[in-house]
Amino acid sequence: MQQHADQYIGGRWQPTLGGGVLEVVNPATEQVIATVPAGTAADVDAAVTAARAAARAWGLTSREERLAPLTRLRDALAEQQQRIAGTVTAEQGSPIGFATTVQAGLPLAVANSYVELLAGYEFTERVGNSTVFLEPAGVVAAITPWNYPLHQIVAKVVPALAAGCTVVLKPAEDTPLVARLFAELVDAAGFPAGVFNLVTGLGTEAGAALAAHPEVDLVSFTGSTAVGRAIAETAGRGIKKVALELGGKSANVVLPGADLARAVNVNAANVFANSGQTCTAWTRLLVHQDQYEEAVAIAAKAAAKYAPGDPADPATRMGPVVSARQRERVLGYIRAGIEQGARVAAGGAEVPAGLTTGYYVQPTVLADVTARMTVAQEEIFGPVLCVLAYRDEEHALELANGTEYGLAGGVWAADEATAVAFARRLDTGQVHINGGQFNPLAPFGGYKSSGIGRELGRAGLEEFLQTKSLQF
Repeated sequence: MQQHADQYIGGRWQPTLGGGVLEVVNPATEQVIATVPAGTAADVDAAVTAARAAARAWGLTSREERLAPLTRLRDALAEQQQRIAGTVTAEQGSPIGFATTVQAGLPLAVANSYVELLAGYEFTERVGNSTVFLEPAGVVAAITPWNYPLHQIVAKVVPALAAGCTVVLKPAEDTPLVARLFAELVDAAGFPAGVFNLVTGLGTEAGAALAAHPEVDLVSFTGSTAVGRAIAETAGRGIKKVALELGGKSANVVLPGADLARAVNVNAANVFANSGQTCTAWTRLLVHQDQYEEAVAIAAKAAAKYAPGDPADPATRMGPVVSARQRERVLGYIRAGIEQGARVAAGGAEVPAGLTTGYYVQPTVLADVTARMTVAQEEIFGPVLCVLAYRDEEHALELANGTEYGLAGGVWAADEATAVAFARRLDTGQVHINGGQFNPLAPFGGYKSSGIGRELGRAGLEEFLQTKSLQF
């Protein structure tokens, strides 16, 4: 078992100032595989102090001076793909195939996109008799979740560094090992001391202290809407800029004339990948009432292809959820759905056969779901697909927009123009048309309670910049 007692602060690993530890549990075996420090406000203060001390000099570096270590970091992410995938599988439970292609592959693609973007980005613009400068926001607090642990780190830290900001990273307590791995790669890439800092710890202690720290200029948080609201309140008192990527309850709308089988099968893959622990997952499948039972049958058949199993086995398509607490949360939602009248078309709240050890949940399809049911309104964050029937296009739109969230969605139609016209009326930040692929260059973020600001691409870089104009 790995035992770590240090934090990465000021360009070196140094003993934590807190005395507690966090246990890292393998969700497939329920065994403790490592311990890391439970950082305190003192650790956070040391990290923010180091970041503040480095901020002025790093913010004044040229584009080329920032590109050099960022390119080395990108190359290191490429070299360490296998180690990254294995780490995420062990601490988060993603099947090794998914961990390789997505949990390791996506962060590499995002890092590469920012290296390429920075190489051609102009930080000044002439507007009339003014020169407009885009300058770094300053010290960034990056607080990241456990579901895509390295992707969310890279999507915040790399653009922040590219913008000339310094960073203090507080990763999720369930998945600190891949964050430590990332810190090792940053250290080897040769960034100046204090430009990047890592503090592991509980969100309620280290995360709260970081969000409230008076020397932090911008808080970038990904996680639940409830915690996002608390961070926004804290940041507001300090007049800090915030970027919040929060929850989702995304609808996948299949319009009449679309390829029903393909739409439902892609929806199943979307929900059951990563054991449903994806904020953008299309957890509500909306189908015309005339095709409803056919769609439910297709979804149930698709669910059978995602039998949970050992995430270290390359043949496994769905592993456990991340923790015992998360499993109980998901099972509680399934039970609530049944109590409120939902029909179990596949899966259910029982322990998967032969998997008494590990935090496993059956891939579940709930039919006869209505808009007011808890499972249709709240983010479950597990492998649960809710199927709703609509009467006509206006009813479908009402259902799709009928939650507090607006992060993602899908629209399927017989032709692209019809799908696009419907998608433009959705109150959501990104929509996939007829199965369009995720694009790491496109802005990512939500409407309504799904967040503030955008990650990825040019918009993601500009979250970490502030504007100054000089008049001549």
